[in-house]
Amino acid sequence: MKTKITRRYFLGTSLAAGAAALASPADAAGSPKLRIATFRFDVTPPVGHPLCGGWITPMADCDDALEAIGFVVLGAGKPIVICAVDWTGILNDAHVAWRTVLAEAAGTTPDRVAVQCVHQHDAPFVCLHAEKLIAEQQTGLRVVEVEFFRTCLDRARDAVKKAIPAARTLTHIAQGEGKVIEVAGNRRVALGPDGKVRKMRGSGCRDAELIALPEGLIDPMLKTVAFYDGADKVAACHYYATHPMSQYGKGHVSSDFVGLARKRRQKDEPGCTHIYFTGCAGNVAAGKYNDGSPEARVRLTQRIYDGIVASEKSLVRAPVGAVSWKTHEILPPTNPVFVAEKLREMVANNANVAANRIRPAMTLGWMQRLENRTPIILSALHLGEIALLHLPAECFVEYQIRAQQLAGARFVATAAYGDGGPWYIPVKEEYPKGGYEVSVANCSDEVDGILTRGMRELLG
Repeated sequence: MKTKITRRYFLGTSLAAGAAALASPADAAGSPKLRIATFRFDVTPPVGHPLCGGWITPMADCDDALEAIGFVVLGAGKPIVICAVDWTGILNDAHVAWRTVLAEAAGTTPDRVAVQCVHQHDAPFVCLHAEKLIAEQQTGLRVVEVEFFRTCLDRARDAVKKAIPAARTLTHIAQGEGKVIEVAGNRRVALGPDGKVRKMRGSGCRDAELIALPEGLIDPMLKTVAFYDGADKVAACHYYATHPMSQYGKGHVSSDFVGLARKRRQKDEPGCTHIYFTGCAGNVAAGKYNDGSPEARVRLTQRIYDGIVASEKSLVRAPVGAVSWKTHEILPPTNPVFVAEKLREMVANNANVAANRIRPAMTLGWMQRLENRTPIILSALHLGEIALLHLPAECFVEYQIRAQQLAGARFVATAAYGDGGPWYIPVKEEYPKGGYEVSVANCSDEVDGILTRGMRELLG
């Protein structure tokens, strides 16, 4: 049965989930009732499918498959589902649909589901509202093939339903971190005399001036949180903040260097489900160390793999302790530079390149979301002294650093690229500096305070 998503539905499920969390038997340390079920399924698009929302070469062939990988925690009130998807992004109604299907399959509510994209670019970028607006133009442009999207939802439902009966007992958890060498660099390091960004160091770079500039503000640590059934490591979640593209745009679908590193680690430990999450990487990419060549992809893959191995070497098992799930709703206002009438004109203008028609269509999707009052759900899974934080869209790395500061001595692993509706989420002080990220940020600078208050609520 299909569930109709409404504001009333969201509020109802949130209240029900909150009541369940308060009554959770797993909130007592050392509860023997906790279990964990892992799942994975293929989300590789068919030949001809749009990639990165339709403004780069569509799917021509597949270098390596795209996957959705996740786990379900059982015994902490209603089930909790966390999933990482090898897609560029899932926005607005599409993100709600994905969480709703996973929730129904697990027997829980959508606010107890976190879906985070890894953000590779030779991959689907899904906004159903934008697809509808673009299709109305009858120009042949596409954002997503809706039938393929529905097929992936069916696969998600089946994967979770099959996983739950095979759930393992969850007895222990571990945290670790390892430094990643020569992958990430801040994209916004080239400033003019006026303090504004004059050039961007993107995911691939051959500009000698930009390459020579310092890494800038990054989080160099790759963090791992692992789940155990006794001595058996059942799942390991890896978190690192960088745009995950080495080369892209020619139609060769790939999970790119972070996915390839994950797959290599998976081969090392076939009995453990390895999951990779991209952290707050809105202003962080590999351009300082990546010239876009095939050889660079190999080097970057090795460096991420080395970071994963180093992080896991520091893991020490400890009893899980208290488990809880917290959520916080936000709905930041639209960036005032965007005017709906002008955006519609851009969508309808046949002289515009694909990106300059599809991006405004996605911004209109965000505006429609605000009219519908459909909130973004921030969430955190707390396991003893460990917190797994789930944030939306392309948050700047400052939010990840801020999250750890808010949590004090507790260990925080941050996954961004959840609901992609806001697009980039700069911190307030970056808005006056301009640059690409600010120019396509769907929210006003008020988002900084709104998001930070939400993180404080979740981590306090």
